[in-house]
This record gives sequence, structure tokens and C-alpha cells, in this order.
Amino acid sequence: MLRKLYDWTFSLAESRNALWALAFVSFIESSVFPIPPDVLMIPMIVARPNRAFLIAAVATISSVLGALLGYYIGYGLYESVGLPILEFYGKADYFLEFQHKFDSYGIWAVLVAGVTPFPFKVITIASGVLGFALVPFIVSAMIARALRFFIVAGLLWKFGTPIRDFIERRLGLVFVAFCVLLIGGFYLLKFL
Repeated sequence: MLRKLYDWTFSLAESRNALWALAFVSFIESSVFPIPPDVLMIPMIVARPNRAFLIAAVATISSVLGALLGYYIGYGLYESVGLPILEFYGKADYFLEFQHKFDSYGIWAVLVAGVTPFPFKVITIASGVLGFALVPFIVSAMIARALRFFIVAGLLWKFGTPIRDFIERRLGLVFVAFCVLLIGGFYLLKFL
């Protein structure tokens, strides 16, 4: 089922309404959808590199708006909608433990999840459940998603098709390493 969903999402990149499809996928990925917007972004940017940063902007704005939906699901619809979503992703049992960690790290959790392969929807729902302050949530989601989508767009714009394979296979790992270095740097500054 997931492969069919992936193929369907990828096929949207070739449609004449690709930007609208990207906006839709970016929106719902932040709260419920399992396929990341990168699946649409990459072929769209390879096909039209002159629109790379427009495509990244659409993905960023739509993703942050979708994050607000995820926040609302956590805040007001956790039992009826949020819990079934977490169960679908196999995160329901881990969620209680995760809430305690998330409560400690707050804005960092949103930033890290927004740029790494960690399911962003888990963070958006957790933010709502915990009543995370809305303005810091929006700002951190905007920074994280812009970083993720504009880095992908910039790499594709600069290097084109040759970088595509690297992005599809290794970019998640690069973002995780980046976050570890960033957080490690702040940790060292704080305690040294």
C-alpha cells in the first residue's frame, strides 16, 4: 500500500497542477500523510530548476500550515484523531515516554524533527497535546521546514540531476548529522 501511495505522490510531480499537489502533500504530511513532500519536490525541481526556490517556498508554507493542523489534532482531537494516527505509525506506545522528553526539549524537538526523517506529524501532534506555546512552535516549524526544503532546492538548483540520487538516499542522514553537530555545539557552549 505504501509503495502505491509513493508512486501516486511521485506521479503528481508531472501534472500541470504540480504546485497545488505539492502544497496539498506538504500540508497533510505535517499532520497525517506518510509520504514526505521531497518525493514531489525533487522531480519538480529537476524538471524546472528555475522554479526551485518557489517550489521550496510552497512546500515550506504549506508544511507549516499543516503543522498547525497537527497541533490542533493534538490539542483538541487527540483521542479521536491523534491517537489513531500515532497507532498507524507505530508510535502510540512510545508517545507517553516521548512526551516527557519533548516537554524538556520543546523548540529543539520541533527543529530537529522538522529537518530530519523523523515523522514531523508526531512532533506537531505532541506540541498540541502538551500545549506548547503557539508562537515558538510556528517559528521553529518555519525555520526547520525552510531549512529542509531550501537546502534540497538549493542543491538541486546548483547540481541538478547528479545530486538527485544523493538526496533521495542520504539526505536524511546528512540532516541527522547536522542536527547532532548543531545541538552538540550549543551544549558545549552552554557547559564550557
